[in-house]
Amino acid sequence: MSKLSPIKINSLNHYFGKGSLKKQVLFNINLQVQPGQVIILMGQSGSGKTTLLTLIGGLRSVQEGNLQVLGQELNKANTDQLIKIRRKIGYIFQAHNLLTFLTASQNVQMSAKLNKNIPSKEIAQRCNTMLEAVGLGNRVNYYPDALSGGQKQRVAIARALVGNPELVLADEPTAALDSHSGRDVVNLLHKLAKEQNCAILIVTHDNRILDIADKIIYMEDGQLAISDSNFHVQQ
Repeated sequence: MSKLSPIKINSLNHYFGKGSLKKQVLFNINLQVQPGQVIILMGQSGSGKTTLLTLIGGLRSVQEGNLQVLGQELNKANTDQLIKIRRKIGYIFQAHNLLTFLTASQNVQMSAKLNKNIPSKEIAQRCNTMLEAVGLGNRVNYYPDALSGGQKQRVAIARALVGNPELVLADEPTAALDSHSGRDVVNLLHKLAKEQNCAILIVTHDNRILDIADKIIYMEDGQLAISDSNFHVQQ
């Protein structure tokens, strides 16, 4: 496991639109996340949280500043470099994005097959073991339509963690869940990610899950507005 900071950002700016319609949405973001940390990113809608998350995840091109993810600079990174980084990151979204025609095990296997470090002959067993770890050992052959919302999100967590990522990005993972299911999901995410020593960055509006965080960061109008005094943020 790499000892490098999973996320290191310096003087990051981002804009939407062009010409007279160009609007700055992120302002001088400076941020460093350490291995094993659980970071929660909060802020009102439109504050820039999801934009920042998609930049970190290599899902949007870096325009200005430096953004290193798992040791790879993403500013001016080529397509092959971005694909390589994406395969090292576990993604969890509000919409679980499961393929309805695949079983829980098959959905997790789709992710595992992208990881070149997992031998093909071990994929099925490894995926079922991960589903057992998230409490779905008796649901491995169920299709998404036969699972509850919380169970579907557990499958999504298993899919994100099966490749032992060094970084997990989660965008509103509890928004569609009731309080009980939401608590189960974040506790599970926290436990498994800590065991794997990966950093977790969670974007959320859910005040019910703040206690799992090592650090909480607030965004306001595209800027990091407030941070824990022990957390590495430079303004």
